[in-house]
Amino acid sequence: MPNLKDIKNLLQNNRLTEFVKLNKLSSRDIIDFTNRYTNWAGKLFQHLDVKHAARVFKFIRRKKQEIIINSLPDEKAAELLNALQPDDRTAFLGMLPGGAVKELLKVLAPETRAETLKLLGYPEGSVGRLMTPDYIAIHANNTVSEVLDMIRQLGQATDVLNFLFVIDDNGILIDDINLKEFLIVDPTMSVEKLMDHQFLALSVNDEQNETISIFKNNSRFALPVVNETGVLLGVVTADDVLRLAEKENTREIQRIGGSEALDEAYTSISFRNLVKKRAGWLVILFLGEMLTATAMGFFEGEISKAVVLALFIPLIISSGGNSGSQASSIIIRSMALGEIKFRDWFYVMRKELMSGFVLGSILGSVGFLRIALWQKFHFYNYGEHWLKVALTVSFSLLGVVMWGTISGSMLPIILKKLGADPAASSAPFVATLVDVTGLIIYFSVAVIILRGSLL
Repeated sequence: MPNLKDIKNLLQNNRLTEFVKLNKLSSRDIIDFTNRYTNWAGKLFQHLDVKHAARVFKFIRRKKQEIIINSLPDEKAAELLNALQPDDRTAFLGMLPGGAVKELLKVLAPETRAETLKLLGYPEGSVGRLMTPDYIAIHANNTVSEVLDMIRQLGQATDVLNFLFVIDDNGILIDDINLKEFLIVDPTMSVEKLMDHQFLALSVNDEQNETISIFKNNSRFALPVVNETGVLLGVVTADDVLRLAEKENTREIQRIGGSEALDEAYTSISFRNLVKKRAGWLVILFLGEMLTATAMGFFEGEISKAVVLALFIPLIISSGGNSGSQASSIIIRSMALGEIKFRDWFYVMRKELMSGFVLGSILGSVGFLRIALWQKFHFYNYGEHWLKVALTVSFSLLGVVMWGTISGSMLPIILKKLGADPAASSAPFVATLVDVTGLIIYFSVAVIILRGSLL
């Protein structure tokens, strides 16, 4: 298999038809090529089999999808859009401006256009936008033999065959049955005898994010979607939910890192947008860190009397920031997985308080031991009051780490309760908060322990 540059050379020399005859490009090859050589992707898609192109197209980033469609001749664009699964086509069109959607709808086949308009009528971010209307529905009075004949006739038109959905005469979902049940019973048996009336369904107006935990907890490849009266409207499949979960996880991780979500691949985002996404948070964090200088200025007198205290400022504030970042990241992820709700705040605070005490004690002991060893072996002379300095650092680390864990764990919960995104309480934001308060804790402990000696 040639590398990406070889594929580009074949495109430039108009030899792609010859290449496809000799070597079939895998989906991964096409996606990698599109990410690196987006301007050539349209030409590549012109030469692909439309079914293969449709299978790959849904895995490509939305902005690159738009570039590909716009670069294709009208007839090729129409073939590709008509070949897409309804949910994939809806997801693509739903990201485009209204004028662009209107133009692309013109190239769809009449049945496909009606189906797409129906799906686009559901709110953005709802399960209705995620579902596909391609499924096999059966009735309770059908026989197993009739169901198997139906599968042979309609199976090619749907990706959902492991479950069949039983509806009544009004289209209301009354059960779902695993395909294997039809393969191990008498063909003359009726569907009704296989029913247990135990089924799980999604509501068409539910938030898409809610489907992630439902699929995870129920180990299903597909789930039916119903309206408020129980009428079966479509099916959501696991591959769509996996892509949704990946997208949400990526956005969350980027926010935790202290930037806006990029919304596209790092390799394809423009330099201008990359800077724009990161600059805002950096400015906010910088302004926050300026409070650190203000705090140090407030304790300028103490620093001038005991210069040795300045040596441990980076140690103190970094330990508090690190503990806060740890707690924040753990809690944000636990909230995203549904493990923690607002009602669990006291449990979290109690647990993090104990964790902070133990972790702070460990770091405090290490800090005390470090000063003692350096003094004993003459690596550095902390003066005659070295023991009090060591105790100051030790107790300060205990206090700062405890405060860091409490702040890092409580802030995401509070923001969630206020309706904000918990990921906004990113690790850098917590670190900035703990930096400022950590200095106050450090110098307050120093005043208490060193009063009458160094201070």
